[in-house]
Amino acid sequence: MADSERHAAWMDALLQAVGNCSPEGSASAKYLRTHKTKIGFRRVRANVAALWTPLGNLRLNSRYYARETPLTDPHMLALIIHETRHLQQGPVAALSVYGEMEAWQLDFRVRRQLVASELPAVIIQLLALPLGWDRQVLRSARNLMQAYAGKGYRVDLLPLYPIHKELFYRVSGKVPRDNT
Repeated sequence: MADSERHAAWMDALLQAVGNCSPEGSASAKYLRTHKTKIGFRRVRANVAALWTPLGNLRLNSRYYARETPLTDPHMLALIIHETRHLQQGPVAALSVYGEMEAWQLDFRVRRQLVASELPAVIIQLLALPLGWDRQVLRSARNLMQAYAGKGYRVDLLPLYPIHKELFYRVSGKVPRDNT
């Protein structure tokens, strides 16, 4: 079997596993199949477990994951759901603290469903924050994400809001009203 055939078989099995892990996983697997998203591996900074690409693909950090990683690995499944949320958000929202907070909360809600162990205190605090446009809440979320992932996780470089909303806020001083 050629490597491309092995990868295609792995992708199919992975999407099946994602789809079966939770309702959120089912929605993610459907999105990934519909958009013919490619999932692969790339070695990146230790503070990054996975990422989305501008071409609409997903990469798992090869420091932690490989095709040999069990398809039942709850962290890998939740990461795929997290990165799929970024693809659904689009790059403008994904490249904001708001977008990261939404994806992190989804990720760790799924992990809590899949893993019986208690979540770290900083993640419990992050999950308790309301997703919205409150700038202090978004600053708190940014601090909690960095407390968990380390300072090498550069969420501090992102605007709090998606850039068009951030610019609107900076010019007008008005907080966005909707979640789009």
